Formats: sequence, C-alpha cells, structure tokens
Amino acid sequence: MVRGKTVLKKIENTTSRQVTFSKRRSGLFNKAKELSVLCDAQAGVLVFSSTGRLYEFSSTSIMGSIIERYNKAKEGHQFMSASTESKFWQAEAARLTQQLHNLQENNRQLLGQNLSGLDFEDLKSLENQLEMSLQNIRLKKDELMIDEIQELNRKENLMHHENEELRHKINNIHQENVILQKKVYGQQGAGKAQKSSATEYSFTGPADYVDPVHLELSQAQHVPKGKPEAPTLGRL
Repeated sequence: MVRGKTVLKKIENTTSRQVTFSKRRSGLFNKAKELSVLCDAQAGVLVFSSTGRLYEFSSTSIMGSIIERYNKAKEGHQFMSASTESKFWQAEAARLTQQLHNLQENNRQLLGQNLSGLDFEDLKSLENQLEMSLQNIRLKKDELMIDEIQELNRKENLMHHENEELRHKINNIHQENVILQKKVYGQQGAGKAQKSSATEYSFTGPADYVDPVHLELSQAQHVPKGKPEAPTLGRL
C-alpha cells in the first residue's frame, strides 16, 4: 500500500510541536555530525526555537571560527564576482569598439576611400566583395521585377474575366429588350428594333416604329348636279 504525500504545515498543538521540534533538531544535528566526520568537512548549524531559545552544532570546538570563515568566504566571493563581471564588460566593450572601427573602415573602402594602404591582394578581395554585392543586388532586383510582372498578369486576367462577365450581361439585357419589344410593339416593330440594335448595340425605343398609312373615303359632300363625286384621301 502506497502512503500518501504528507502535507507540511504548522503543528497547532503546542505539546506536539515541541516534541517534533526536539526529534527533528536531534536528527539534523546527527546528520551534520555524520557529514563532518565522513567527508572531513566543517559544519555548523544554528537553530532558534519558537520561544527564541538557541541551539547549535559545530564540527569544531568554537562556532565563531566557522562563522568568521563564512563571512570571509562570502566577502571574497562577492568581491571576486564584481571584479570578474567588470573585467568581462570591459573586454566586451573593447571588442565591440574594435568591431565598429573595422566595419566603418570596410565601408569607406567599399566607397573607394582610404585605399592607399591596401596591397594587390586586399584590392582584389575588395573587388570580389563589390562584384558579389552587385550580383546580389541584381538578383534582388530581378526577383522584385518578376513579382511585379506576375502581379500585373494576375490583374490583367482578373480584368479580362470581369470584361467577359459584363459582355455576357449586356447580351442578356439585349435579348430581354428584344423580347419586350415583341410584346409591346408586335413582330414588325421588334424586327426593326432588332436590326437597329444589331448595328448600334443599344435599344432604340418606340421612335423607330412608324404607323402604317390607311386610305379611306371621307364622308359624302354636296356636289352640283351632273358632276360625279370625286373620291378624296382621308387623313394620314
């Protein structure tokens, strides 16, 4: 059967707390003694009870010698750490300063300045750097131009597709206009409108439709005797 994990918390009962303190303190001191004997180490343990009473263990005869050694070691460690950190940052600053100087000098040489101190090999290396830089610039320029051309082609295809859709819509509207003219003006007016819209590609309206001419006799008028009555044209 597995035991559950014991939750560490303050013991509220005073008697139980005192008993536990005594047992744990003795065990702690025994472990410190074993460590000092087995490993030839100097160990010191200071414990203050809840009532303020002091308990101590020292592997040497005097606890003060261990405390004094601890203080010296701590001060030396802090001093050594600060000194080491200061030297590190000084070296880092010097390295960055030298790196900045080298970059500035290289930049001036790439611009064609301060070339008097360079020999043939240095000038050849500088020329190679410039050629490589120009090649990279050309590659980047070609890449940007290709991307721009692809974007323009994409826009062209999109506009062509939109144009086709608009043309299809216009054809549908034209067919609907022809059907409406057939219904409103009859077959003759629709045929004329279809011919006109085929040439102009637009709906002309009812102005192209002309009413047919009808001839009819007017009402009988009074004429003299002996003369026949002549027919007359009606109104257009």
